[in-house]
Amino acid sequence: MKEKKDERVKRGQGERPEQGLKGQSRTLRMDEDLLWGTHPVFEALQQEPERISEIILHGDRKGARREEIIALAKESGIKLSFVSSIHLTGPDAEQARHQGIVARTTQTPLLSFDALLASFAARVQQGQSPRLIVLDSMQDPHNLGAIIRSAHASGMNGVLITRERSAPLGGTAAKSSAGAMSHIDIYQVVNLATALQKLKKAGAWIFGAVKDEVAQSIYKTDFNLPACVVVGSEGQGIRPLVRQQCDVLISIPMEGVLDSLNSSVAAGVIMFEMLRQRRI
Repeated sequence: MKEKKDERVKRGQGERPEQGLKGQSRTLRMDEDLLWGTHPVFEALQQEPERISEIILHGDRKGARREEIIALAKESGIKLSFVSSIHLTGPDAEQARHQGIVARTTQTPLLSFDALLASFAARVQQGQSPRLIVLDSMQDPHNLGAIIRSAHASGMNGVLITRERSAPLGGTAAKSSAGAMSHIDIYQVVNLATALQKLKKAGAWIFGAVKDEVAQSIYKTDFNLPACVVVGSEGQGIRPLVRQQCDVLISIPMEGVLDSLNSSVAAGVIMFEMLRQRRI
């Protein structure tokens, strides 16, 4: 079950949230797990800040409550985006009064990297071999949800996602996870390369999934140790700075004319190979 937090914790690693560029215009669908309006967003920040992944604000508006929202978001490490205009689309969009403030919410609480690091280090010290799936800028919510589903089914101890360039954990991802999102801990971090450095100091081995001739087969890789498996985005794969933190590069042997797999399929194959090795 999800870890229960007794107090509000900052997500990421203590970095100040980056503000989006003024001058941008954002169009959001009302069915994308949104909250809008000053009072609803303020109440959500007070009650369940861990369920908010981003707050979009009209850059030119002012007000005391708006400043309180910004302060609460910074306190909880929530991404702030300041834009020139906000447009909502979907049924009844014309009647929605967003007042220049919209929050993107998640279907599940996002836990802090500090909580992950403490939990991982404690398990290692107890002689256990915790296993994490790390998603570097996974932008497709269907793939994100499918990987979370496979992570739960294969017995992974948690999922680590990036705050920037990551698909929202909203309705689409939740549906693709088939309910698994409520049964596995999901952590969020700002700087993934730095996070992997800290996990290595806590005893983790970092495995990077790549399509590269220098990578070794997953079937020749020993995963029976504290392990973090990094899977990259659908288009770019693992980013260079993140790849530099990997101790071992791994790949899935394939036949046929295609040289790669869908990211969620690849992640699933790797995680279930880890489960097979553990059961042996």
